[in-house]
Amino acid sequence: MIKKIIVGICLLFSLAIFAQEGTSSPYSFYGIGDVKFKGTVENRSMGSISVFPDSIHVNVQNPAHYASLKLTGFNIGGTYANSKSVTEIDEAKARRTSLDYLAVGLPIGKLGIGFGLMPYSSVGYKTQRVTDITDNNNTVVSNLFTRLNGIGGVNKVFVGFGYQLSKKINIGADIQYNFGIIETSNLVFQSDLQFGSKENNSSDLRGVSYNFGLTYQTKTSTKHSFFSSLTYSPESKLTLTNNRNIQIVSFSSSAVSVVETQVIPVENSIIKLPSKLSFGSGFGEVKKWLIGGEISFIQNSVMSNRFNDIEGASFENSIRYSLGGFYIPNYNSYSNYYKRIVYRGGLRYENTGLVLQNKSINDFAGTFGLGLPLGGIFSNINVGVEIGKRGTKYFNLVEENYVNFSVGLSLSDRWFVKRKYD
Repeated sequence: MIKKIIVGICLLFSLAIFAQEGTSSPYSFYGIGDVKFKGTVENRSMGSISVFPDSIHVNVQNPAHYASLKLTGFNIGGTYANSKSVTEIDEAKARRTSLDYLAVGLPIGKLGIGFGLMPYSSVGYKTQRVTDITDNNNTVVSNLFTRLNGIGGVNKVFVGFGYQLSKKINIGADIQYNFGIIETSNLVFQSDLQFGSKENNSSDLRGVSYNFGLTYQTKTSTKHSFFSSLTYSPESKLTLTNNRNIQIVSFSSSAVSVVETQVIPVENSIIKLPSKLSFGSGFGEVKKWLIGGEISFIQNSVMSNRFNDIEGASFENSIRYSLGGFYIPNYNSYSNYYKRIVYRGGLRYENTGLVLQNKSINDFAGTFGLGLPLGGIFSNINVGVEIGKRGTKYFNLVEENYVNFSVGLSLSDRWFVKRKYD
């Protein structure tokens, strides 16, 4: 029965992922949007670190962790995001609900297999600017309205393998097929004119990327262990099929009517996805407490915008720092439910790689989460909170203050076991 439920959830997730608007950030206008995935709810609640091996939770950031699985794992998660965008003269609030990932992990002896579907990046913004038009006497005679809208993003399907070389070392690799559609529009009209103009752009994106992983763990005493991990994603490419049209539009009762449409030929393009190197280490008592850190180097300088006529933005190489851990009072307690709850926390700081007005756009967040046992001792519901700030309100930029609430379901069980009795 549980397998049928999982198959049904997978089908619903696949349909929902194409219809969702996963961000409300004006910064998603650039490149291919906001890079969304920073780990499962468990990882995000610890500052997005991925160094810890887990025998019951699927860790999709480092494919070498698949070899650590002892039970078949099914993970699904989503986020309810609240953000407030602030400039020097104005502010606005937005809310979004999105599905973040669906992943399955299968242990087969020393081999572990993982596969799933998740958004890689999201585009979702709605902005409006009103500019006064004055005459020679500095008297306002009309207003110029500009509206920018964008939706879409890049999704990825992945399959990976992890193998246990020894009791201390795992290796792994996965392949990812990236695909998606990004649609944007720019509407301009003047209050004293009958017609305005609207530019519509769309890009169909396709490409393949890879990710390689290595993990190491060893005992430092009878209770304590040391962990380390390494992941590397080489540079890859997305091929974009681009389309553009210009429309002459009229306005009546706040509705926009298309008067004429002209197709504008634009070149197809290629966007490079940056290479990424991450390594981290951790220390602690397994099934009791662990603390670790991770650093990632991302070659964002190879990134570009979808169209050559998008100006005012550039990209630079970036670094992300993560620190986090967890604590379990007593994972083996059957009489006290609260002692089996997993308490997680962490910090994350990163340079996003986007540069506007010669200013780097940085992102800082604090995280906290709980792992709530569900039924037996293996499956659980994970909840997390992420409070952070991105960008700045100065230099004609936007400061985003956000609070994200994440919920993930982690089901673990033994599959493919032959029954002795029917």
